[in-house]
Amino acid sequence: MLDPKFIRENADLIRRAAKAKRVPCDVDRIVAVDARRREVQVELDALRSKVREGGEMMGLLRNPKSPAHKQAISAGKTEADIKTLADQTQAELTDLKPRIKALEEEEQRVAVEFDALMLTVPQPADPDVPDGKDDTENVEIKRVGEVRRFDFEPKDHVTLGTQLGILDIERGVKLAGSRNYVLKGDGALLHQAVLRLAQDMMIARAFVPMTVPVLVREEVMVGTGYFPAGRDQAYLCERDAMSLVGTAEVPVTAYYSDEILAESELPKKFVAQSTCFRREAGAAGKDTHGLYRIHLFEKVEQVVICRNDAAESKRWHAEILKNAEDVLAALKLPYRVVNVCTGDLGQGQAQKFDIETWMPSRGGYGETHSASRFYEFQARRLKLRYRDGAKKIHYCHTLNNTVIASPRILIPILELYQHADGAVTIPEALRPYMGGRERIERA
Repeated sequence: MLDPKFIRENADLIRRAAKAKRVPCDVDRIVAVDARRREVQVELDALRSKVREGGEMMGLLRNPKSPAHKQAISAGKTEADIKTLADQTQAELTDLKPRIKALEEEEQRVAVEFDALMLTVPQPADPDVPDGKDDTENVEIKRVGEVRRFDFEPKDHVTLGTQLGILDIERGVKLAGSRNYVLKGDGALLHQAVLRLAQDMMIARAFVPMTVPVLVREEVMVGTGYFPAGRDQAYLCERDAMSLVGTAEVPVTAYYSDEILAESELPKKFVAQSTCFRREAGAAGKDTHGLYRIHLFEKVEQVVICRNDAAESKRWHAEILKNAEDVLAALKLPYRVVNVCTGDLGQGQAQKFDIETWMPSRGGYGETHSASRFYEFQARRLKLRYRDGAKKIHYCHTLNNTVIASPRILIPILELYQHADGAVTIPEALRPYMGGRERIERA
């Protein structure tokens, strides 16, 4: 959500942002409804003030001991005159009541429409975000690591995992339908190992670990920007008016919602591991093979809440991106970083960098991390604020990034560390979490 004043003063910018992000947003209607909202408020305030002052005056006139009553007598008014004046004031106030009631009803209607319209407004992309229609036009910033060249015909992660007895997609589908799986034995241990590595690296960097709910209230999803636009991607528990989250970003970012922090408390740095649920609506026929696009996964997420300062936000954005890169460096996986174009940005993102890791079975890089900067977009929705040294209240800035997401990250690990005999070398950084073992071999 953006400041209504900013929208009024930058309507053309918001129109361009909506077009670039392909977000339906009727800016003209927002401006018109906002204008009427303010007009109604001004008139209501004036009428309520008049009623309040009139009521006070009547009370004074009808009280023989009040200064106003005595002043009227001193001015030559009779008791009958004073009564008439009080009655006239009462009649005027009574005549105002229908107008006030009508305005209050309109105020409520306008507020409902205005609030709904405000939830459609996109955060304009920063100037250094490239223009583009979709992810095919994201701009590569850098590549890190050498892509492995095989001297044998490599297998994909599904074949490897199945033959090693660590991945069972067939029974996962039997249990829960398409885009589901079962990890077992060393597959489950490898999955846990990457999550633990990522979490340990973040804790070492003074990020506070959290365990958070993954079933949350409607207002938490709205506040973080996942509703209403992304509602079809979420698993809903309608009976309880709750939703399963697609990332720990949701409960962690909302943790201080509707609160005012002290500036001295900032920045807040959190890391949380959670189960994530995504319906993958609209992805029919896309990435159906293996573990790339699935309904259920585990993710270690980093969240930063900082002061309302664009330069500070950008510094944190660079840091959280580096944190994720360092995890991939520890795993010795080749990757690239892309600057996500306008058409591939979410509604609330001012800028996003994706990390894509090389996956032989895909013949290219596949997204494994997303680092996003929101400025005050989420904080306004969440009423997440802080008070500075001068006692002035500001909205916070929020950022987040994947530290690791599994089992997607198992795709490059299994495929890039495989041997001709079907065994897989365990990356050195993960061996302490797997009893010091070096290989996964067929039982």
